[in-house]
Amino acid sequence: MEKPSKCKVAVLFGGASSEHEVSRMSAASVLRNLNAERYEILPVGITKEGRWYLYSGPVEALGSDAWERHPGNLPVSVCPGLGQAGLMVFEAGACRTLAVDVVFPVLHGKNGEDGTLQGLLELAGLPYVGCGVLGSAVCMDKITANRVLDAAGIPRCAWDCMEAWELPQLDAILARVEQRLGWPVFVKPSNAGSSVGISKAKDAEAFRQAVTLALRHDSRIVFERFVRGQEVECAVRGNDSAASTLPGEVLASDEFYTYDDKYISGTSRVAIPARLSEKKQREVQALAVRAYRALGCRGLTRVDFFVEEGSGQVLVNEANTMPGFTDISMYPKLMLAAGESYAGLLDSLIALALEKAAKPHGKAE
Repeated sequence: MEKPSKCKVAVLFGGASSEHEVSRMSAASVLRNLNAERYEILPVGITKEGRWYLYSGPVEALGSDAWERHPGNLPVSVCPGLGQAGLMVFEAGACRTLAVDVVFPVLHGKNGEDGTLQGLLELAGLPYVGCGVLGSAVCMDKITANRVLDAAGIPRCAWDCMEAWELPQLDAILARVEQRLGWPVFVKPSNAGSSVGISKAKDAEAFRQAVTLALRHDSRIVFERFVRGQEVECAVRGNDSAASTLPGEVLASDEFYTYDDKYISGTSRVAIPARLSEKKQREVQALAVRAYRALGCRGLTRVDFFVEEGSGQVLVNEANTMPGFTDISMYPKLMLAAGESYAGLLDSLIALALEKAAKPHGKAE
């Protein structure tokens, strides 16, 4: 009897993004845990300059840019035309199509998590893990996500925003932010990766410096009131039917949960489940699913919250549509704490991608 053919999974990593390095680390964890008996695994690396390569080297090389120099690398691209259903591989002066059943884009930040790649895969007719074009784009842009959450009546901390063209009015904006939000205030690029370009401004001078930094990453900036309390996160999974894990709590080692803390040093500790009453845990879970649906998410998303000290109010912070998958990342940790194996989690995400693609509304959100 013939063995059933394996599902061909293209795992994308790297990317033209400020989160290129953490994408490689996340993808290394994914590649190590995908079931090789079930899947034909096709690693595809994207350099910071945007070059795509079919990679056949060791997973260990993803710890640095050494993978880019592997002699077996073959240039590849996705053809944005229905009917190709795969990658175009360029080798020895010729081009061939490599069939792909599903794409797992382990890409964080711009050009991977913001709807751009998702649009390309939609045009190519390729099923893919994670949120679609709309959900990815909305969640990536903090100003747009805040407006959607406000419209849906989902509580979040007080916020304000500005765009680069308003820079000549910075004094007036500063006065408005000080009156509405007080000090300290978080200053964030609206459309940037996790904790990239973010500052905690404690006075007017720090505010001006923070705006300058944020504008290096995006032309739109969001300002958020500082919330004293617990920072908790939920792992949400599903398409039409979505469910959330119990929240985990981030015990940050710095003033706030920085990029280094999240992905590199691992010095922050986590408590799973979060140090909340059972009733409050359930409240956070329910709000995570509400936010997930309001933002148009599919497949998976990590939804982050503050539980305010004193009032106990639960406030949405942000939603991350392709959260970290490294050994120290919260999303897989939450799923493992809920009794899921890492390999089983990956199986379920691939199944959700195929389910999404099979439904008419899965083709375009």
